[in-house]
Amino acid sequence: MSEKHQKGLATLAQLAEFDEIIDVRSPAEFEDDRLPGAINCPVLDNEERARVGTIYKQVSAFEAKKIGAAIVTRHIGEHIEARFLDKPRSWKPLVYCWRGGKRSGTFSYILREIGWDAHRLDGGYKSWRRHVVEALATLPQRFDYRVVSGATGNAKSRVLEALGEMGAQVLHLEQFAAHKGSVLGALPGTPQPAQRLFETRLYTALNGFDPARPVYVEAESRRIGLLHLPDALIGAIRAAPCLRIEADTAARVDFLLRDYDYFLATPSLLTDKIVHLQGLQSNETIERWQAMANAGEFRALFGELLEHHYDPLYQKSQGKNYVGYAAAPCFATDDLSEAGIRQLAAAILAN
Repeated sequence: MSEKHQKGLATLAQLAEFDEIIDVRSPAEFEDDRLPGAINCPVLDNEERARVGTIYKQVSAFEAKKIGAAIVTRHIGEHIEARFLDKPRSWKPLVYCWRGGKRSGTFSYILREIGWDAHRLDGGYKSWRRHVVEALATLPQRFDYRVVSGATGNAKSRVLEALGEMGAQVLHLEQFAAHKGSVLGALPGTPQPAQRLFETRLYTALNGFDPARPVYVEAESRRIGLLHLPDALIGAIRAAPCLRIEADTAARVDFLLRDYDYFLATPSLLTDKIVHLQGLQSNETIERWQAMANAGEFRALFGELLEHHYDPLYQKSQGKNYVGYAAAPCFATDDLSEAGIRQLAAAILAN
């Protein structure tokens, strides 16, 4: 038996051996990023963690440890009673905190004293984060990408989803980023994840792919909303072969009216987003587009946005950023309904 196993320590290579992964950090730390599949059982909530930290800095480490111990042990008892009383003796949990120190050490010790084969993650969350950063510097280069390109409104994300439903390997960047990738792309009521969590999602997806099969991905900018793609990933995607979807304008507008239906229900959401086009469009154009939104003239507005904003930007950027764009096979359509999108995906797989 290894020395680490004897001490109740486990490494990242052993993650699959455990029945449960327990993150005992504060809710704010957990929200920022966590190991895939982990549950949050904080031994200090956000306010308690701040309080103990203040006492540590302003009074003494001894006083902070006394107060922290009282809070931590109370919360551990609460979590055991609420979540783990039904676990059998064979249950094997892995516990981690920020560095793999006192918070996870205390939690795992109590679980072991009960009789469960609990371990704590050696190095804690920091070891996971270091692993993700190092992997994303090389892992993206192992795959053969197929880049789904096409101007705004060509239903690229929906085609990706259809490809996934048909069994293809799909890297859905906008889904991981909770953003549609344009100035209008923020999802109402759905904040974007932290950069660290976004990168964990990327790593987890890439790590599950088969390098012998192609990976379909949407052509994206370096940034998706507030998040940025790792250099190795954007570099690999931009060097890969492209395929181009070209739907006619009417089909694209019809699709946008469905895909952005929340704007139709709340025009103020749209007018607020149009403001961000300042510097790219004249003030007069922005005011006119806002007036069209307020008047419910969405079909005409989306048509103008495509013609005067999105299409010119797209033509300017794709040829410059994606080396395979000029030679990309074209998939033309006048139907971006659900059935039409499935037909596109089938044609792409057959190509």
